[in-house]
Amino acid sequence: MRHSLPYLIVLCFFFQGCQNKPNEEVAKSTLATQIKELNDIQPNRDNMDSLMAVWHALDDRAVKGKDTVQSTDIKYNLARLYAMKKSDSSQYYVEQALELIEPTSGNLKQKALIYNGMGNIWAEKAKEHQAGYYYNKAASIVLSDTAVPLSLDAKGIMLLSAAQSNRNLFQYDLARKMHEAAMPITDSLPAGHLYKQRVLVQSIQLMALDNTPADTMKIYLDKLDKLHHENQMSYDISFYYECKAKYFDRIKQFDSLYYYQAKKNQIDEQRFEFSAINSASVNTMFISYVNMAATAVSLKQPAQAWEAFKKAGQIMKEYEDLIDTNNLILYQRNLASLYQLQGNSELAFTLMNGVYKLQRDFYQSKNNQAIAEMNALYQIQAKERSIRALNDDIAINKLQLQKNKLLLTITILTVVLLIGGMFFLYYFFQQRKVRQEKEKILLQQQLLRTQMEPHFIFNTLAAVQSFVRLDRKEIAIKYLNRFSRLLRSSLELSREKEVPLDEEIEALENYMSLQQMRFEDAFVYELNIPDEQDLGAIMIPPMLIQPYVENAVLHGVDFNDRTGRIVIDMEIHKDVLEVTITDTGKQQEHKVNAHRSLSGAISQERIMLLGKKAKVTSGTTEGGRGTKIVLLIPVVYA
Repeated sequence: MRHSLPYLIVLCFFFQGCQNKPNEEVAKSTLATQIKELNDIQPNRDNMDSLMAVWHALDDRAVKGKDTVQSTDIKYNLARLYAMKKSDSSQYYVEQALELIEPTSGNLKQKALIYNGMGNIWAEKAKEHQAGYYYNKAASIVLSDTAVPLSLDAKGIMLLSAAQSNRNLFQYDLARKMHEAAMPITDSLPAGHLYKQRVLVQSIQLMALDNTPADTMKIYLDKLDKLHHENQMSYDISFYYECKAKYFDRIKQFDSLYYYQAKKNQIDEQRFEFSAINSASVNTMFISYVNMAATAVSLKQPAQAWEAFKKAGQIMKEYEDLIDTNNLILYQRNLASLYQLQGNSELAFTLMNGVYKLQRDFYQSKNNQAIAEMNALYQIQAKERSIRALNDDIAINKLQLQKNKLLLTITILTVVLLIGGMFFLYYFFQQRKVRQEKEKILLQQQLLRTQMEPHFIFNTLAAVQSFVRLDRKEIAIKYLNRFSRLLRSSLELSREKEVPLDEEIEALENYMSLQQMRFEDAFVYELNIPDEQDLGAIMIPPMLIQPYVENAVLHGVDFNDRTGRIVIDMEIHKDVLEVTITDTGKQQEHKVNAHRSLSGAISQERIMLLGKKAKVTSGTTEGGRGTKIVLLIPVVYA
C-alpha cells in the first residue's frame, strides 16, 4: 500500500511533462500506457484518494485529446472508484461514459463493462426493469462474441448478474440460458473462485422457483456438494445449506429440510449479531426464521413453529421499516397455517384476509413501479434508436471502403474453413475409433455380467429348495421374501453400466443376511464403509464385489464349529475403491470346485477390463488359516 503512493506522485509529474509534447499520436500512446499502468493498481482505503486525483487529471487530458475510447475508459474507472466509496457521482461518470461509447461502432469490451455498470447503478436503486435491460445488453455481448477481450471474471459476473436479474423479473428461460453460458466460463476459473459456487447456487435457486424436476436439481446439488468438499474454506457454507434445503423441500422430506434450515439459521444468527444493520441483513434473518417456522408447521410441530415465529416477530417489531413486503406476506401466510394447524380457523381466516389485502396493495405498487420503469426504458430505447440511425448513415459512407476488404476476408475464411474441415475430419475419425473401442469393452462387461447372474440365482434357489425339502416352510417363505427384494435390486443394478456405491452396499448387505439365514447363523459378518464420503456420488460397475464375498462364505467359513467370521472393509483413495475381504477359513483344506473357479475366472476378466488401476490380489490371513482378498476398483464421481 505505502509503495503505491510515491509511484502515483511520480506518475503525476510525468503526466505534466507529457502535456508539453506537440505530437498528438505520441500523447495518445503515452496516455494509453498510463491508463494500463493505473488499471494494474488495486484500489484500497490507503490509495483511493490519490488514485481518484490521478484519474481526474487523466480525464482532463483525454478531453483535450478528444479520444473517445480513452475518455470512456477513464470515466468508467472514475465511476468504479466512486461506486466503491458509495458516492452518487458513480452514476454521473458511468452515464457520461455511456454517452461517449454508445454512438461508436465496435468497442464491445467498453460497452459491455459500461452496460454492466449501468445495471449495477439501477439495481442499487431497486429499478429492476432498467437494471435488467442493461445487464442483458452486457450479457448479449458476451454471448454473441467470444473474442471480446474481457477477463473470465468479467464475463462470469455479467452473465450471472443478467441471470439473477431475469430471475427476479420471472424471465426463467432467459435466466437459465445465462446460467448455461456461464457454466463453462466458471469451470475455467481457478479452484476456490467465488463464481464457481455462485453459478450453481443461482441455478438451484432458479430450479426451485421454476419447479424443475428433483432429479435435475440433484445433479447440480451433487456438483455443489463436490465443490464444497474439495474447497471447504473457500465458499460460503450458508448458500450450500440453503440449496440443500431447497432440494429437500422439492422432494417433501421435511425432516431434512428443517435440519438444513436450522444449520443455515445458525450462521445467519451469528452474522446478524456482528454485521451492520441494513435491509439485506434484516430480511435475511427474518426470512430464515419464517422458513423454519413454515417447515415446523409442515412437520406438525407447533411448539418449534411458535419459537421461530416469536423470533421473526421480534425482528419485525424492531426493524419494521426495513422488512420487504413480500417477506411480510410470507410471514402472515405461514402464521395463518399455524393457527389452522392448531384448530383456530377463525384467526387463520382473519390473517389470510390481511394477506390478501397486503398482496393486493403490494402488487399494485409493483405494477405502478413497473409502468414507470417501462416508460423510462422507452425513452432510453428511443434515444438508442436515434443513435443507431446516425450510425447507419455513417456506415453507408464506409461501405464503399469495405468492399475491397470483403474479397480478402472471404479468401482467408475459405482457406481457414478448408483447413478446419481437414482437422475436423481427422478428429472425427479418431474419436470414432476411440468410441468403438469403448463400446467393445462395454459389451464384454455386459456379457460377463450376464454369465454371472444365473450362477447367483441358482445358488439362492438351491437354498430355498433345501428349506422346502426339510419342511421348514416359515423359513423358506421368509427367505423367499428377502430373496425377491435382493433379486429385484440385482436385476435393476445389472441393467446399468455403473451404479452408486451405496446401492451396491445395500445389495451386498441383503445378500449376506440371506446367506446367514441359509446357513442358520453359522457365521457373522462385518461391513465397514467410509462414513465421511457421499457414497451416492461414487459410481462402480455393478455386482463386482458379490462373487468374492460368496466365495468367502462358501469356502472360507467352517459351518461345523459355527464360529466363522467375514470382514469386508472399504476405503476410497481418490478415484480407486479398495475392498478387503477376509474370512476365518476352515479346519481342513478343500479343493476349489469348478463352480467357484468359473465365478472367479469371470470376476477376474471383469476386473481386467476396467483398466490399469483395477487389480485383485489374494493371500492368507496372519494366522494362516483364513483367506484375504484385496480388490482395487476404479470409480467415477457423479
